[in-house]
Amino acid sequence: MDMIIDGENVGGDNRFSVRNPFNGEEVDTVPLAGKDDVLRALEAAHRAKGSMSDLSARRISESLHDVADELRAEMDGLARIITLESGKPIRFSRDEVKRSVETARLCAEEAGRLYGESIPMDAGIGGKGLIGFTVRLPIGVVAAITPFNYPLNLAIHKVGPALAAGNTTVLKPSLEAPLSALRLCEILNEHFPPGAVNAVTGRGREVGDVIIDSPIVDKITFTGSVEVGRYISSRASMKKVTLELGGNDPLIVMDDADIDSAVEAAVRGSYLYSGQVCIAVKRMIVHKDVADEFADKLVDKTRRLRAGDPVDPETDIGPLINEEAAIEVERRILDAVEGGAELLHGGSRRGNFVEPTVLDHVRPEMEVVAEETFGPVSPIIRFDDADEAVRIANGTCYALQAGVFTENIGTALRMASEIEAGTVLVNKQSTFRVDHMPFGGFKCSGMGKEGVKYAIRDMTRTKLIVLKGE
Repeated sequence: MDMIIDGENVGGDNRFSVRNPFNGEEVDTVPLAGKDDVLRALEAAHRAKGSMSDLSARRISESLHDVADELRAEMDGLARIITLESGKPIRFSRDEVKRSVETARLCAEEAGRLYGESIPMDAGIGGKGLIGFTVRLPIGVVAAITPFNYPLNLAIHKVGPALAAGNTTVLKPSLEAPLSALRLCEILNEHFPPGAVNAVTGRGREVGDVIIDSPIVDKITFTGSVEVGRYISSRASMKKVTLELGGNDPLIVMDDADIDSAVEAAVRGSYLYSGQVCIAVKRMIVHKDVADEFADKLVDKTRRLRAGDPVDPETDIGPLINEEAAIEVERRILDAVEGGAELLHGGSRRGNFVEPTVLDHVRPEMEVVAEETFGPVSPIIRFDDADEAVRIANGTCYALQAGVFTENIGTALRMASEIEAGTVLVNKQSTFRVDHMPFGGFKCSGMGKEGVKYAIRDMTRTKLIVLKGE
């Protein structure tokens, strides 16, 4: 596939091979953009601001609805692309496409809801006789940088709201899984003016630095690692920035919890896309009185998971994105066991595959839980009382989402209040997300909110207009 710059497909002789993480076979190739390519894309986006301003909100909304229709029509093909480029099991890839269709429709609906407000000018000294109101305007050029794990949905979560607000865009998808995002941009390009939607593929800083440093860019929205997020923030100057930087999400199981429900949630949350999800359950903080029962049932359900070819609809566990990632997860598992954690199930690695792993008696300072572990690992940390559970949950620089299982409303409200996280879910695991909810964390998990309405708000400027009466 090729890049999209100023409404045209742009190739090049210098290309990167996108390979299937399951078998290493080449899926397709994409261009490796140079500085000149990126500058052309940015300049095209800058020029296209005038064309976008000529479009009515109704026209933008209709175009995004048309995009949603095309995504739905291509659901099977897009799901297959996601699976081949990322190793995500096919049924989860289908879910991602369904969510992307819904996200596009949400963008279409919100395009007609860019409301301002009236300002009571006479509430202030000298304001009598004045009428004030605000309007919301496009911020300008939005640069979006997306990761490999949700290559389609995270792209539409950034580009869709930008267009809904009347902005132009430059997308840099992950080089490891760029194909579904490029197809999305091809579809968007058919419905918006040339230059409104641009997509460039290339190596991290060779492309990213040009985007980050460009005075043309008004807003950067990024999903990825803390390291890169801090780097972007340090160089972004006066640009508006939204950073979604991952998580180390806890699942707290109190002694009065429904253990079967908690175990089911733990399995779903810990092993979704082999744990390569920012909101995956990465720490299971379990009351000591129910920990044995929880661990036994967790191992039983983990044993039933089927690993294999992600194209097979029966596959639960696919490969990690590359062998380097798998080796790192294996290292952390072995380090925990050497440090005294008990290996209850799994722990082995074969190429890109890491066996679903259950660890018990994990201590909070062990690297497998102190840092974000991007793999299919279920570490159990035992606690004595609610105070300790909260301390453990908050004892990390991440604060994205958290789940709490309890039948006591008082405990639920206390946990919701005291846990540091952008979202606290009661009797639900942290992997829960619907595409219109505000999404984003605190501390190392980033700043700003995604979720269509909230992303659009961050992609607009507010102008005050004041009229003097007679």
